[in-house]
Amino acid sequence: MSTLRITTVQTKLAWENAAKNCKHFTQLLKTVKPGSTDIIVLPEMFNTGFTMNAKANAEKDGGPTMQWMSKTANDKNAVVCGSLIIQEGDHFYNRLIWMSPGGAHAHYDKRHLFRMAHENNTFHGGNKKLILLYKGWRISTFVCYDLRFPVWMRNRHEYDCAIVIANWPEKRNFAWRQLLIARAIENQAFVVGVNRIGKDGNKINYTGDTLMLDPLGKKINKTKTNVEKVETVTLNFDVLEELRHSFPVADDADTFTIQL
Repeated sequence: MSTLRITTVQTKLAWENAAKNCKHFTQLLKTVKPGSTDIIVLPEMFNTGFTMNAKANAEKDGGPTMQWMSKTANDKNAVVCGSLIIQEGDHFYNRLIWMSPGGAHAHYDKRHLFRMAHENNTFHGGNKKLILLYKGWRISTFVCYDLRFPVWMRNRHEYDCAIVIANWPEKRNFAWRQLLIARAIENQAFVVGVNRIGKDGNKINYTGDTLMLDPLGKKINKTKTNVEKVETVTLNFDVLEELRHSFPVADDADTFTIQL
C-alpha cells in the first residue's frame, strides 16, 4: 500500500481515427514492461481527439476501444484509464473507463461539459463521482473541464489521488498548470494531470504540460512540454499520511451539499 506506480502517456492523437490511435498507443506502451506499473493513464478522448462528431465516433460499451483497453490491461498487468465516446440509447457520454486486468471495469461520465465547444449540446453529463479503492489507495477520476470546479473536486477525506485527463489547449495551459497545483494543495492529495500534444482536427494546438504533483503541489514528474513521453512515477503514501497528520486542514473544511 505504501507506494503506487502511475504511468502517464503524453502524445499526439490522430483525428477521429480510433484504430490508428490504439495502434499508436500499443507502440508507445512497448516500453512499459508487464508488472512494472500499476496504472496507465491516457488523455481525454484518447481514441478520437476532442470531437463533437459524436454519432460518427461513438462506440457501445464493450466496443473495439474498450476491447483494446482490456487487452492492454492484461498484457501490462495494470489498470488502463482514459475516456472515449460511448453511446447508450439516444445519449452520448464522454466516458472515462477504468479498465482492470481481467476485463472488470468502472466508469466516470464527465460532469462539466465544455460549453465553449458546445460539448453540452452534444453529450449527456454525468452526476456521480468515481472513487475507487485500488491497492490500498483511494483514487478519484475527473475529465478536463471538471478541473475548473473546485467544489466538485473537493476532497472530504474521500481520496488520496486525483487523476485528471484532458484535451486542454495551449492558449489556456497556464490555467491548466495552476489549477492542478491548486487542487493538489487544497485537497492534500496527489494529483495526476494527463494532456495531449499536437494539433487536432479543429486546428487547436495542445502542448501537453502533463503534471504529477505531490500533496504540496510540487511537480514530481519529468515530462516536458510538447514532447511525446511515456513516464512512470512512484507515489509514496507515507508522504501523504505525514502531511495530513502534521497539517490537518481537512478537519476545518466547510460542509456543503452539491445540488445535481
